[in-house]
Amino acid sequence: MLGGFTKDLGIDLGTANTLVYVRGKGIVVREPSVVALRTDTKSIEAVGESAKKMIGRTPGNIRAIRPMKDGVIADFDTTATMIKYFIRQAQKQRSIFPRHPNVMVCVPSGITAVEQRAVEDATKQAGAREAYTIEEPFAAAIGADLPVWEPTGSMVVDIGGGTTEVAVISLGGIVTSRSVRVAGDEMDESIISYIKRQYNLMIGERTSEQLKMEVGSAMPLETVETMEIRGRDLVTGLPKTITITSDEISEALADTINAIVEAVKVTLEKCPPELAADIMDRGIVLTGGGALLRNLDKLLAEETGMPVIVAENPLDCVAIGTGKALENIHLFKSRSSSAVRSRR
Repeated sequence: MLGGFTKDLGIDLGTANTLVYVRGKGIVVREPSVVALRTDTKSIEAVGESAKKMIGRTPGNIRAIRPMKDGVIADFDTTATMIKYFIRQAQKQRSIFPRHPNVMVCVPSGITAVEQRAVEDATKQAGAREAYTIEEPFAAAIGADLPVWEPTGSMVVDIGGGTTEVAVISLGGIVTSRSVRVAGDEMDESIISYIKRQYNLMIGERTSEQLKMEVGSAMPLETVETMEIRGRDLVTGLPKTITITSDEISEALADTINAIVEAVKVTLEKCPPELAADIMDRGIVLTGGGALLRNLDKLLAEETGMPVIVAENPLDCVAIGTGKALENIHLFKSRSSSAVRSRR
């Protein structure tokens, strides 16, 4: 039996956040995908939430980095260390029989064979007995309770930190998909660039993310909202406070949102007619942190002419789906190896 004295784990290894699902317990770890490194000794200072608090506030000998970029590994050793830390966090209350768990990790659908192998190797290096991969949109669809194993079309748009995954799923497989490396991080960067261009003010990642969450919208709001932000004036070099409106954030996000809308349209164009009819009945389901951006569902519905629904728990869909897929872990063993072979 695969889960004798161990607890199999499902990991949503995201660019912005990592979630760990323990079989039989649900999501037990939810932390930012950030590692703080000492540049002089190369040792790990902090991982997760405590490391994220250090971003933009570290002394010269400590660097807070995100080892994942656009949904794939940018720094192998640091990612392996981060996964090891999260696995340990998940296993804190496990049984007295220490065994290496089987770990399933979700990966972007547009990942290359080399990138997929890197994820599997990093997971094994972190202490996994066996490492399996599942494509993010497929995991998101399972987590959103879509009928992925039935002969009916389901469409999911998963907007994470580094990538937006769009996929049409039927009969336990992805029929057509598109992965674009435009998502939450790109939105934050667009806001930083806009404020720098318009106000000669430099703001940090945390401030831009806060702006996006509090006054951000995919379309102009009926009632304009405002938010005060602080940054560094690029002319004087001194701290400065300004007020930003929701309309300005909508303008700053326009290009990024258009890239996501375009990816959805291209996927729909490639969709077989029978499945397109199913999607028209069932609607497009939005998951991931980006699904929480206000009015994104309305904009997508207007642009595609399809009903658009935000999943019940968009932030957790991929992790829950990865965890549920552990029940059928044997299917993914053959799938991972054949996917690698086909991409060579």
